[in-house]
Parts: sequence; structure tokens; C-alpha cells
Amino acid sequence: MLPKSLRPLLPYLKRYRWEYVAGTLCVFLTNGIWILFPLVLGKAADDLHEGVTRHKLLLYAAVLLAIAAIKGIFQFLTRWIVIGVSRDIEFDLRNDLFQKLETLSFSYYQRHRTGDIMARATNDLNAVRMLLGPAIMYSANTLVYTAGALAFMISISPWLTLYTFLPLPAVSIVIQTFGRRIHERFERIQAMFSDISARAQENFSGARLIRAYVQEDAEIRAFETENQEYIRRSLRLVRLMGMLWPTLELMLGCAVVLVLWLGGREVILGLSHVALITNVRLPGSAAPAITTTISLSGSMSVGQFVSFSTYMMQLTWPVIALGWVINIFQRGTASLIRINEIMHEEPEIKDAPGAQDREITGEIEFRGLNFNYDDKQVLHDVNLRIPAGSSLAIVGPTGSGKTTLVSLIPRIYDAGTEDAESSTVLIDGRPIRDFALASLRHNIGFVPQETFLFSDRIRENIALGVDSATDQQIHNASEAANIAADIESFPEAYETIVGERGITLSGGQKQRTAIARALIRNPKILILDDALSSVDTHTEDKILNHLRDVMRGRTTIFISHRVSTVRNADRIAVLHGGRIVELGTHDELLALNGYYSDLYNKQLLEEELAEV
Repeated sequence: MLPKSLRPLLPYLKRYRWEYVAGTLCVFLTNGIWILFPLVLGKAADDLHEGVTRHKLLLYAAVLLAIAAIKGIFQFLTRWIVIGVSRDIEFDLRNDLFQKLETLSFSYYQRHRTGDIMARATNDLNAVRMLLGPAIMYSANTLVYTAGALAFMISISPWLTLYTFLPLPAVSIVIQTFGRRIHERFERIQAMFSDISARAQENFSGARLIRAYVQEDAEIRAFETENQEYIRRSLRLVRLMGMLWPTLELMLGCAVVLVLWLGGREVILGLSHVALITNVRLPGSAAPAITTTISLSGSMSVGQFVSFSTYMMQLTWPVIALGWVINIFQRGTASLIRINEIMHEEPEIKDAPGAQDREITGEIEFRGLNFNYDDKQVLHDVNLRIPAGSSLAIVGPTGSGKTTLVSLIPRIYDAGTEDAESSTVLIDGRPIRDFALASLRHNIGFVPQETFLFSDRIRENIALGVDSATDQQIHNASEAANIAADIESFPEAYETIVGERGITLSGGQKQRTAIARALIRNPKILILDDALSSVDTHTEDKILNHLRDVMRGRTTIFISHRVSTVRNADRIAVLHGGRIVELGTHDELLALNGYYSDLYNKQLLEEELAEV
């Protein structure tokens, strides 16, 4: 039965159970052969005490070398299998973690820093791998060898064995105390590592902003402060570990001293008493029988003392390794808890029961829509119908809820309900939850306010999600977005690497590339959220002229602060304070002398002043 803290690993352990069975078999074979080493050594000591010959020396040397060689072979297999399995599980766990992160809703990434997520996907995963590999291997070796050695030690001298293991209760208390403190300190270290990773990631992503505001020295000092705190916490853990191993070695040292004192007396007594000899031949071995001497007066032979002392010495490393394993175990369980927090996150937005892949024509309706961010209401009783194939422009002051409104269509945020009567967002007359997420989003081309490009070639950025895209389709989408000429002027054209977040392109080029990426999907619904804000009015006119052909037959929604962008839309909605306060064509809204008319007159005046 696995401890509760390790139960999340049970599916992975089951998946590789036969590999662990093979590794366990190798552990038994490794320790089974190695347990014979002290017995042979003891037999050699007794035999050579009676007389040294060349034949005896060569024979015992050959047997000891054979035992060491066989042990080495099985030890290699143990490491190869168990450590290999830990790497395989790390691979699976990393893939599952990435898959989980890909399914989580946008709001999750608003609540959690990228650096913290990266720390869990790297440093914490490595700690879990150590738990599944070295920790299991050394624990198994320690348990098997200790059990076998204990049996042979009891057969040699039960009382001496009892004295040898007297420190065990104290060792158990020490391990339990240190293990709990190691776990607590490692959790704090990992939290600090997440903070450092987050700060580094933000500094690398915002490098231009930091330089623009001359904040290099300030950020260096802040990073150094956090790094010093990380070092301070790490050193506290190191000091704790530094105390654990010497404490265990001291307890072992006391046991060794006790064995030398009491065992030495037994040997001295044994030299003057008659002994009963029993022969034990190794199964399947041509080597001479191993003689076990049991003193009639309770004393032992030199060979027995050598065997017993060798067992004691060989148990030193397993007990010390136990301290290391406790460290790995506590680190691994602390990291597993952090990883498990992500694995147990449920996406807020997912396919509803009964959701299906459906054809979409593009009709959109908001019916009595209200939407809140936490406790703040952003949209109030929005009622709006957008016929399939028509175009709608949305204008309004900053913070009026424009982006939130269009984000509800691809369910980046969710305001839908499961039944049609109470649903507030509908597509083609159906509640939006009737559509499978993948099917819904595949039919929507969305260009958000903040343009994001991957650190890849331009062609891959444009063809994102369309694996079968041809060069001609990529070129056509680029032409429609008025970016083809810019791309083809680059030395490597569509093979140009754009750098992180498209840093090598201008703001306008990034926006037009993002528009091309939306168009190549041939979506039924096209949403442009202020997607022309970074281009000049001349370029804007060119893009809009190209888009008129593209928009034909598909539902298009523009968000813009420019009247020049929205004036030719079929209808224009003015959003103010989360409510639709004006709705109509360009001419109809001008006649109202409301917000849209004021915006138009203001921009007209600005254009006239710019020409002066």
C-alpha cells in the first residue's frame, strides 16, 4: 500500500510494474550473491589460519573475484532498469503535465506566474524522478541486504547481533525528526525557486521595458536579494543534512566499537575451546564448503568474527544511504505535492455533456447577457443579434467591456448555460455549450489585442493549426492581411525566424501576421480585437480593402477606436459601462448625436489639425 503522498504516482508505477519486477529481481540477485562475500572471507580466514598454501590463496581469491564480478553485473542491471524506468516515468509525467496545462482555462494563467509553472515543470519533476529511481533502488538494496545480513549475523552470534542493532530505535527517531524538517525546508526552498524563476522570466520577457526605464540596476539588486534568500534557505537545508549523516555514522561507530570489544573477547575465548564444526556448501558451487564454527562455550572463531565484522562494515553504506534516501524522499514528496496541485486543477471551461462537433453558419446572439469578473460586473443585460455573414463593429471607451464581450464567443471566458431557455450566448440559435470546444474554436478566427508570435519561422506562425497549409494558401492569407510584401522583402522571406514573441517585427507587422494567421483558417466567424491599432491609416485602408473580399460570406466583428475602421460595417454597436447604448449604421449613429458622433467629430478634427 503506497503512502497517501505517493498515490498520484500509482498509475505510472502500474504502467511500468514489470520493469520494476525485473529491477527487484536484480536487487535480490545482487544482494544474494554479495551476502556470500563475508562468509567466504570468514572461511578463508579460518582455513588460512590452519596453514597458508598457494592453492588456497588462488582458490579464495578466485571465489571472491567471481562474487564481486557477478554482483557487479546484477548491480549494473539494477541501475539500468530502475534508473531507466524513472526516466521513462519522468517523460510520461512531463507530457501529462504539459497536456494538463494545455487544457487549463485562460484564467488559470492569470492567477499563476509563468516562472512558478516552469519551476514545477523542471526542478520539481527532477525531484520526483530521483524519488522514483535512486530512492527506490537504494531503499530496496538496503532492505534486502540488511535482512539477509541480519539472518547470517544472528546465526553467528545472536547476542552480538542484538548489541549491534541496539542503536536502531534512536536511528529511527533521528530519521523521522530530520525527515520532517527536511520536507518543510525543501517546500520553502521550492517556493523561493519559483519566485526566482518568475522574476527571471519577467525580466527576460520585459527586457526592452527595463532598459527603456533604466531599471537594470534595480532589477539586479532585487534579483540578488531573492537569490540570497534562496541561498539562505538552501544552506539551512544543507546544515540539516550535514547533521544527519554524521549522526548516523556516530551511531554506527558506537555499534562497531561494541562489536570489536565483545567480538574480540569471544575470539580470544574461542581459541582455547573445542569447537563443533558444521559444513555448508554453496548451492551449485564447486568451491569447498564454508565452515561455520559454533563454540561450545559461546565463543566464536576468527573466521566468524571476520564474517561478522565484514557484515557490519557492509551495512555502514546502506544505513548512510538511508539518510540520503530520506532526503530524496522528502524532496520528492514535496515536489510531487506541487506538481499534483496542477494535475488536480480542473479547467473552468470544458465540453459540456452532450456537446458535439457541429457545422456553423455564423449567426451570433447575446441574450440578456450579464458577466462578472470575480465580484465586479463587467457586462449588463447585453442583447445583440449578429446575422450570419454580416459585419459588426464595436466601439466604446477603454474598460467598457468590448474585449470581454467578444471573448465569450470562442469561450475564452464562459457565460453560457446548458439549456437553451436560459442561455445568454447562442450561435446559430443554439446554446454555445452545444458545440464542442475544438469544433467551435476551429470555426473562429480570433486576433486579440496583444499579438503573440512564436519563436519560429513566419510560415509556421501563419499556418498555426493548419498543418495542411500550402505555400499558396500562406501567400494568399498574407496578401489579404497586407503583409506579403513585407515578408517577401526579408532575405529569407517566409523562412525568417521572428524571435521571441515576434521581437524582430514591428508592431504593425506582428498584427498583420496575426491577421494572416486568422484568415488562413477560413473561419466562419472572424473577430478582430483592435487588430489594426499598430498600423497607420494608409496601411489600414489597404488591409480593409483586402478584407472586404475575405469578409464576404462570413460573420465579422471589429473592435476599434478609429471611426475609419468601423464606418463601413453593416452595424456599429457602442458599448459604454458594459451596456449597449447605441446601435445602428454609421449614418444612423451620426444622426443620434451621441457618443459615436462625438468620437467621429473628434477624430475628424484631429485629422484636419494633422494636415495643417
